[in-house]
Amino acid sequence: MSKDTNHSYRIEVPAEFSAAFSHFYFAQNTSAAAIHQTLLPSYQTIMVFNFGTPVSFVTRHNDAIEIDKCLVIGPIKQAIDYTLPPGSEILVANFIDDAFFRFFGTAPIAGQCALNPDDLLNENCFTALWNELNKINDTSNRVNFMLDFCKPYLQHRDPIAIQIAGFDDNNQSPIKVISEKNDMTERSIQLHHKKQLGYSAKELGRYQRFLKAIQLIQTIAANDTKMDWFEIISECGYYDQSQLIHDFKHYLNLTPSKYLKFQEGICNPRG
Repeated sequence: MSKDTNHSYRIEVPAEFSAAFSHFYFAQNTSAAAIHQTLLPSYQTIMVFNFGTPVSFVTRHNDAIEIDKCLVIGPIKQAIDYTLPPGSEILVANFIDDAFFRFFGTAPIAGQCALNPDDLLNENCFTALWNELNKINDTSNRVNFMLDFCKPYLQHRDPIAIQIAGFDDNNQSPIKVISEKNDMTERSIQLHHKKQLGYSAKELGRYQRFLKAIQLIQTIAANDTKMDWFEIISECGYYDQSQLIHDFKHYLNLTPSKYLKFQEGICNPRG
């Protein structure tokens, strides 16, 4: 989510928290009309704090989620439409890799679209956090307060999760390499991947291929160059055009050409 208006911007995190959060995101609607946008799948889990008019999210299955104070959503595996009504104001924490499970343990969020974070810990600490954040007017001070609040909850990283999150060899299978390195079965690493990150290595591989296509399309569009779909298919490792279209419909419910047409209204949380 890059800065696109005076009331919507990305906030970087200090280096000491870079393994926990990719960034924070602030959005505010001071206009008289509702703002409708689509959030790209990110395979991240997000925590949304709302300080104004309730904000609504709608999933691909038409499940409506209204955020009054605070909700955890994710891992976000398919596009979500959301509406910022007049008077709305949100602050979003984007967890990275295994960070959500470092905060909440093996909380069973997978398969559930949204949860109150207090329900995950059986405490009212996040309601209390919202009350404190609501007293702070400056967004940077809110982020700093939230980071200080999170320190006691952040558990040490699992050694296998560190290897999974840090694996960057696109030519080899992370499951195979990490299993051999640690003298563990591939099945054990697969289960570890799902438990610590909330999704499988196969799911992540498919998403990374799709994300590469998105980034390439955006680059070509920014350069005002004619779109060569066969170049994208080749560069991103798709078998053919139908596979590319299938992935776009899976993640966005749009064809690649329609994504190109409507991309200005789509937020990429990893961009």
